[in-house]
Amino acid sequence: MLESYGTGSDGWLTEYKVVSQEAVVPLPEKVSFEEGATLPCAAVTAWNALSGSAPMRAGQTVLTLGTGGVSMFAVQLAKAVGATVISTTSSAEKAERLKALGADHIVNYRDIPNWGRYIKDDITGGTGVDCVVEVGGPATINQSLDAVRWGGEVVLVGFLSSDNPGIDYFHLKGSNAVVRSVAVGDRPMLEDLVRVWTASGLKPVIDSVFPFAHAREAFDHLMTGSHVGKIVITLSD
Repeated sequence: MLESYGTGSDGWLTEYKVVSQEAVVPLPEKVSFEEGATLPCAAVTAWNALSGSAPMRAGQTVLTLGTGGVSMFAVQLAKAVGATVISTTSSAEKAERLKALGADHIVNYRDIPNWGRYIKDDITGGTGVDCVVEVGGPATINQSLDAVRWGGEVVLVGFLSSDNPGIDYFHLKGSNAVVRSVAVGDRPMLEDLVRVWTASGLKPVIDSVFPFAHAREAFDHLMTGSHVGKIVITLSD
């Protein structure tokens, strides 16, 4: 059975680990270990979402949800190829961080509960977005279907929300959206991502860096949901 490397075995939070040479790629010059650690999972997942069956092109529109690692990488990568980015968030502070990354439109989903329909009708003039990087799961999928254009793509990445109102089959069918599920990506995808990333001169959004001795605090911080971008655990003091 195929699975994402690292999800089916324990022992990844360690100083040394023996892995296959096919499981790693060289760290590019001018990329720190902390920065490099953010790329194989969240960045590759975002790259997979944007460069899969219907690769993102300049002039198209991407919708990202929230300010987690995958979403922040998706904003950066979409802007790097010349796409328009619409992002949702729940706070003015996080909205400013998204704007600083280049997001063209910010929608506060607390202020606008029906944000999917708002994005389609008011921001895209009734057309809808070309791609939704869907990280929320059952609680947000219906809104994403509202926001996507006819024949657009909703890429299922995760399920950050525990709410489960259910999916309306007729809503799904009526959207005519292509729904694609991704689970990180393979080695060639990581190699492609690293080339694009380094050529673009991008820097990952790192919320905070915790020393190895404080790994538990890093996970506690992750569980608060207050972070923006990636949380890194380093072996250095």
